[in-house]
Amino acid sequence: MDILKLISDISKVDPEVYDRLDSRRRVFKSLGGVGKTVAAAAVPGFLSSMFSKAYGQTGALPQGIADILNFALKLEYLEYYFYRKAVATSGLIPAGPGLTALTQIRDDEQKHVAALRGVLGSQAIAEIPESAFDFTGSKGGTRAPLFADVYSNYQTLLAVAQSLEDTGVRAYKGGAAGLMANDTILTAALNIHSVEARHASHLRTMRRGGPTVAGAGTGASPKSWISGTDGGGAAPAATAPIYGAGNPAASFPAESNVTQGGVNLQTALASFNFPAAAFSEAFDEPLDSATVTAIALNFVVGNTL
Repeated sequence: MDILKLISDISKVDPEVYDRLDSRRRVFKSLGGVGKTVAAAAVPGFLSSMFSKAYGQTGALPQGIADILNFALKLEYLEYYFYRKAVATSGLIPAGPGLTALTQIRDDEQKHVAALRGVLGSQAIAEIPESAFDFTGSKGGTRAPLFADVYSNYQTLLAVAQSLEDTGVRAYKGGAAGLMANDTILTAALNIHSVEARHASHLRTMRRGGPTVAGAGTGASPKSWISGTDGGGAAPAATAPIYGAGNPAASFPAESNVTQGGVNLQTALASFNFPAAAFSEAFDEPLDSATVTAIALNFVVGNTL
């Protein structure tokens, strides 16, 4: 769940959100303590408690905030249905660690949906049916599918899962700047972000089937982390934007970026002869919400998320 982006967006329509979320850390202490990594399974409780404390005594949510939460809810439905159908498809996922991992991710996404609906109450959008999404990428048969065998080929399934998770991690980081004013929320949210990033890494490792080394060529199998632009991803024509620059590119550079803090690391450390991949792999890059939305629309029937 994109907690960083969510709170950052809410702050645009409610500048007092940080005060509402309790700068004295009581909210986070009640959820297990600041400084401890928040497990993915705890995210729904974290979110529900956080917003209940922020707005529970003031009646209905401000419309702008409800709109933001409902947008997040749409994205959570997309992810939940993707994993739900995968786990339910007989013979698709081999029994063992792979099935266990994907089942856990499915359960996490279901809890995210429930948490958002609980926060929104009567302001929540109507439940979105699974038929609103098309994970082949054919947009309901209106174009050639991007992933025709997503639910019949395990490797394709993992490739799409990686695409969704990599998008989410970049979107998550895209909201970090908006949380700089509140160390408590930034710390807690980045702890959650690290768990989500490990999910993405685990899916990449599942695709590859074993360990790899930093700076090595990507080849046909991904590393457990993003390397450069990853050759455009699982289906370059559609997934390249996941690893490319956002808008504006100066704020949202491509994953192949080797410049940090205004310093070109490859040039500054040229004497070490490190490959460009080694520098780009050391940093994740943020992605803007408009680009994230465009990527998500590949899996939506119609043209509106």
